[in-house]
Amino acid sequence: MGNESGLRMQGISKYFAGVTALESVDFSVNRGEVHALVGANGAGKSTLMKILSGAYQKSAGLVFLDGKELEITSPQEAMQQGIVTVYQEVDVAIVPSLSVAENIMMNHIAIDQPSAFMNWKKIKKSAADSLKEVGIDIDLNRFAGGLTLAEKQLMVIARAVHQKAKFLILDEPTASLSIEECNTLFTIVKRLSSQGVGVIFISHRLDEIFGNCDRITVLKDGRLVGNYDIANETIDSIVEKMLGKKMQNAFPPLSTPQNEVLMKVENLSGEGGVENVSFTVNKGEIIGIGGLVGGGKTELLKLLFGVTELNSGEIYLNGKKVANTSPTKAIKNRFALVPEERRREGVLVHETIETNITLPTLSNFCSGPFMVKNRINQSSRESIRKAAIKSSSERQFVNNLSGGNQQKVAIAKWLISDADIYLFDEPTKGVDVGSKYEIYSLIIELAKMGKGIVYASCEFDEILGLSNRAYIMYSGKISKPFITKETNEEELLLYSTGGMK
Repeated sequence: MGNESGLRMQGISKYFAGVTALESVDFSVNRGEVHALVGANGAGKSTLMKILSGAYQKSAGLVFLDGKELEITSPQEAMQQGIVTVYQEVDVAIVPSLSVAENIMMNHIAIDQPSAFMNWKKIKKSAADSLKEVGIDIDLNRFAGGLTLAEKQLMVIARAVHQKAKFLILDEPTASLSIEECNTLFTIVKRLSSQGVGVIFISHRLDEIFGNCDRITVLKDGRLVGNYDIANETIDSIVEKMLGKKMQNAFPPLSTPQNEVLMKVENLSGEGGVENVSFTVNKGEIIGIGGLVGGGKTELLKLLFGVTELNSGEIYLNGKKVANTSPTKAIKNRFALVPEERRREGVLVHETIETNITLPTLSNFCSGPFMVKNRINQSSRESIRKAAIKSSSERQFVNNLSGGNQQKVAIAKWLISDADIYLFDEPTKGVDVGSKYEIYSLIIELAKMGKGIVYASCEFDEILGLSNRAYIMYSGKISKPFITKETNEEELLLYSTGGMK
């Protein structure tokens, strides 16, 4: 396949205030090809694609479309050339107060509509056709803000389909999708590629890449490692190229929990469909809460942290009943939550790392009405070191960090809270294998300190590799406990789909 009928980036460099984000990177995707772009967090993947999509301006290099040099100076210009991006953080790409139909047809309404009068019947039919092509059924009149993560993601993909993209950039598109929804997406990707659309697929799920992509480009530290045919590589060989070293083990060794109950949850029911949930967490124990998207994991953790309302049931910590009626009360009761949607709920992206890390425990850094800056600086630097956050300083803005480092900030802010119970909701979503290992190590260190960990994930290998015991959630209810070393992915998957009730 030649590049004359495709998209080619040559010698692309990007500098931010003297910091090199990309250094002379070459990348190409052909029409009808599904091309994976991988690398550890901070490797430069998002920066390269933001240049291609017009969100960033390149510092050096050339872009060619079908052999002709192309200057992309804005996202609108990229769309006019048929380059459409579906970003990982789906909430930044939607208008929550508009309907599903309005979100899908947003560009048509804002740009292409020639008259001040809207043909809503035609607009809704076009939106419905796009949803049908994506393979989902969502009420066109629903407000986008009320959709689930999975529904938002598929709605945005439907918008890209409507825009008739020639080249479609999918940035971590499956991170919030169920197995069935992933299969739907891959069916769409194959259909689009068969119609001549070039698809750039960014993902940390290498099994998905090997099952659905033709070629793969690896970046490391802002430089090109190489371009490879998928057929000639293995997952292990790509991981080695990404990290620059062999990955011996996916998970650090677990510690042995103490034989003393730290938290006891009895007959918990509440908002989000959680029904009659009971389980225990010992000191130093990591409890896995597994299940598919929509099973109730997120809803359970929000109940425990006081984000949503509890209808019935009790929570006991060290044998004493606690009332987590709000996140503020939960923090006072020594609970911590790392939420699934880090940019919307886990971090303040337009603030510094230092501000994010010290915000939940700001009263600890005050002397009377005054903040003690040197204590804030010292504590922030220590948390950055513990969490292995890659940054220029504690005053760097979180928005300029990679996805993996943003997630580490969401975790680091709780390291100085000295909580007893840590609730983790999909903490490695959109994180590369190297950063995953660092996050796993952090969690295991917390367990070694006697903390209780509740770790919710739809990745069953994480549940098996990181937890001492596990429960599966299905339709808001919880299964019997599993000793993770005595079960397997097949059994957990069976319970997650409603089997073995």
